[in-house]
Amino acid sequence: MKKFKTISVTDSKQLIAEQQAMILDCRDLKDYRVGHIENAMHVHEQLRDSLLKKGDKQRPLLIYCYYGHASEHLAEMFGDFGFQQVYSLAGGYADWKQQL
Repeated sequence: MKKFKTISVTDSKQLIAEQQAMILDCRDLKDYRVGHIENAMHVHEQLRDSLLKKGDKQRPLLIYCYYGHASEHLAEMFGDFGFQQVYSLAGGYADWKQQL
């Protein structure tokens, strides 16, 4: 059973606005620097490990990548570590940019 949900850009925007979801960008640092969702943090190994150990497991967590596939693996990992509300952005940053 999946421990995360895949959600649309529209639902992601609502999640961010209404529940102050933490946003994690798991793309390459170079691409993150070119553009990312406002308030998103670039996921690097230290941040990931710190969040897995000490993160607020009740706060909604939105994870995205380029097209929505790699983020599912990271979302599964957070779910395995007990995070209750984990979401992967369907279509990734590519879809987000198209719907601005």
